[in-house]
Amino acid sequence: MAFTTLRRILRSPNPKHEITEKEGAMPPAADLDAPTSSPDHPASLPKTTAAPGAPEEPAVSAGEEKKQDVEVEEEEEPAEVLREKNGVVEMANGTLPPPEEVRELATVCGELDEKVARFLEEDVEDELLRGVKDKVRESMAIIAEALERYTPEELSLSYNGGKDCLVLLILLLATLNRHTLKPPASPSAPPRAFPSTVQCIYIVPPHPFPEVDAFVAHSSNSYSLTLTRSPLPMRAALSSYLASNPKLRAVFVGTRRTDPHGSRLSSFDETDGDWPRFMRVHPVLEWHYAEIWAFIRHVGIEYCGLYDLGYTSLGGTTDTLPNPALRGGEGGFRPAYELISDGEERLGRD
Repeated sequence: MAFTTLRRILRSPNPKHEITEKEGAMPPAADLDAPTSSPDHPASLPKTTAAPGAPEEPAVSAGEEKKQDVEVEEEEEPAEVLREKNGVVEMANGTLPPPEEVRELATVCGELDEKVARFLEEDVEDELLRGVKDKVRESMAIIAEALERYTPEELSLSYNGGKDCLVLLILLLATLNRHTLKPPASPSAPPRAFPSTVQCIYIVPPHPFPEVDAFVAHSSNSYSLTLTRSPLPMRAALSSYLASNPKLRAVFVGTRRTDPHGSRLSSFDETDGDWPRFMRVHPVLEWHYAEIWAFIRHVGIEYCGLYDLGYTSLGGTTDTLPNPALRGGEGGFRPAYELISDGEERLGRD
């Protein structure tokens, strides 16, 4: 599957700072599909001439050639094989972004910690932003408690590129920086070592938006995450994920109180019933929709471009439409951050 251009995949919180291909991001789909001249791409090699007297090979029609290419791809790229590239683990027949510069996690966390700290120290008059500051402190306290309870190897993040888990990701990485740099409780204890990565799982919906898939891959690289993609249903995906990560004990989840099944949750909830056993950590449980967007836009966090097209809650292509409450003139839709009410957030979902 070819990517759409990055202009539709990523959006800066400030339209003037919209990311384009010239800023070192992914090239447009036409560039990705163009053949390259390398031994790994035989179609791009120059044609050869048979030696005199040698029997000519039978001509191959374009349709037969295309069929042969498909058969080779199916042999080399079986769907059940997993691979990792730039910190992203996914199905071999999935879509990977072009290589990007992978930065140290410590650098990423330090930068985000500074960004969040500047926001918390900022003197703001807006009542909404003052409330967001309180929510940031509460969320970071929950994350800090989880980091005290569990080691990095025992923690993971459920990440699907949506606005809620994006806020959670930023606060997690900022808190991780503070936690790691904090002096140990005992003077004789060694300093904490910074983890090399943060584990994440992306449970792919049955009919994912290409823009969401691309944003998840791109942001995973940007934030130095190790992302595992799973196309399985949620329960089966989590069972497989825990089997592959036997040390895992807790997962950060970006559920909010107004989400389905969110009304009875608390900051720490162990799974129940026949679900795989682990602790669910909900740092953004008490955030409201408007607070999520106020943080993203004021702090300056990149987000999936579908939100600028009127989508307010992202699922799959078969059950998600732009929010009718944001319908504008000439058949268009206003951006997601213009919605205020929590109760209208899921109007575009079936």
